[in-house]
Amino acid sequence: MTIDVPRALDSTTPSFATLAEELLDDVYGYLLYVTKNWAVAEDLTGETFEAAFKKWRRFDPGRGTPRAWLLAIARSTALDWFRADARRRKREERAGAIEHARELTPFGEGFSAELAESLQALSAGEREVVALRIVLDLDGEETARLLGISVTAVSTRLSRALSKLEERMRDHDAVA
Repeated sequence: MTIDVPRALDSTTPSFATLAEELLDDVYGYLLYVTKNWAVAEDLTGETFEAAFKKWRRFDPGRGTPRAWLLAIARSTALDWFRADARRRKREERAGAIEHARELTPFGEGFSAELAESLQALSAGEREVVALRIVLDLDGEETARLLGISVTAVSTRLSRALSKLEERMRDHDAVA
């Protein structure tokens, strides 16, 4: 008998429902041990029994026990999940790297690499003041209100930030 040819169920072979009920804990326990995550183990247990049900007519008791057969399907299901999870993580890492690259130029496109690098060298507070006062063209009072600081503090922060930018840009000799 080959794997592709469906076998006729005889009276000595238990039904799939009986087997599933009997071996559910074994399959779940194996998957829990492998994944170390109860929710994933539950999902994979369901997928295992779904795949086993579809293949039940091809099960050959002469080749092994129902328990070994189900655990082999569970192992295959778990390996598929680990591969898919690894691919998902790589996609997320790539998306995170792209997002991080976008964060490195928070003021938008069009700035030279030197200017973007110089802006990154400023503190978060200095970049914020530059963004509000220079990029968004808010006046000192609006900026002070948004930041919760005094108008004098806004002017001081902006002056220091622009001095740092001027010095760094001079070092880059970026005269356009």
